[in-house]
Amino acid sequence: MPIPSEPIGSIPRPPELVQAMRDFQAGRIDRGRLEAQGARAVKDTVAAFEATGSPVVTDGEQTKPSFATYPIDGLTSLAPDGVVIPFADGHRRQLPRLTAGPFRYARHADAYLRAAQALTRLPVKQAVISASALSLLYPEPGIPGYSRESFLDDLVAEAAADIRGCLEAGASCVQVDFTEARLAVKLDPSRRLLQDFVALNNRVLGHFTAAEKRKIGVHTCPGGDQDSTHSAEVDYADLLPTLFELEAGSVYLQLASEADPRRVLQLVKERARDGQRVFVGVTDPIAARVETPEEVRDRTLQAAEFIPLARLGTTDDCGFAPFADDVSTSRDTAFAKIRARLRGTEMAARELGV
Repeated sequence: MPIPSEPIGSIPRPPELVQAMRDFQAGRIDRGRLEAQGARAVKDTVAAFEATGSPVVTDGEQTKPSFATYPIDGLTSLAPDGVVIPFADGHRRQLPRLTAGPFRYARHADAYLRAAQALTRLPVKQAVISASALSLLYPEPGIPGYSRESFLDDLVAEAAADIRGCLEAGASCVQVDFTEARLAVKLDPSRRLLQDFVALNNRVLGHFTAAEKRKIGVHTCPGGDQDSTHSAEVDYADLLPTLFELEAGSVYLQLASEADPRRVLQLVKERARDGQRVFVGVTDPIAARVETPEEVRDRTLQAAEFIPLARLGTTDDCGFAPFADDVSTSRDTAFAKIRARLRGTEMAARELGV
């Protein structure tokens, strides 16, 4: 496409897979039955992506327990009482707490990528979780015999290996999910926490060459779970100057749900790094109504007033179901929004003469 258009990642799981995940956790089915349901869901998701005409596909994160916790699924050195993330509608998500070191991923994202690649000839994009999100696993009181500094060294190595494995497996691009960026400003208005998060993620990105970084992007949004957010009240002006210090080739920016997108786009124009591609959100996954292609066209044309065409792309504001049990949006709605994004982006490209 003249203006690149990519999904963020997650697609709502089929009801059969959601139930299978619950049954597995409750011990009612074995891992084989769970994996069989997951394989069917991945196959259906890739086929549905192809049917939209998307030039890039994902596995829809069908077999991840969540976008954030896939690397630690199955680790035994965890307790359930970790950091709590409250959402605007009152529901909460809670991370586990690391109880011992050394820290190692139980699963790397290239396994998801390879499963999807076996089902399509199209380029496959892979999402990975940020090191900054997983840094929240380490408890504030510390872990005897395992310092925070040692943990962060291990975490950076594992996060870099996660990205490296995907690049070596042939991912069209690797997207680092950094949804806690805006939340960091909410938790610490001084922005020191955000600066620490960006510095940690840049330690990971420092493992890659300039050419490799062009295939690595970072996604930010105010959260999107059960049609609610965790930090939408945080002003983008408090986030973007620091966010664009990330040494990534692309940024995937939630924008469709913003009250004043022109103001945000002006900030992007002023702050984006030279050569960095900016994918602007043109569909809102937590809104029930499906955008029309014309709405997407107009949002893309507006973005083109601020971002050079050579550096502009479109995307969805967020994944449609970042947590496996999120059934607030249907698969049909998700793919309808994706079709609108693709058609609207094509319409904008024609109007812009590219």
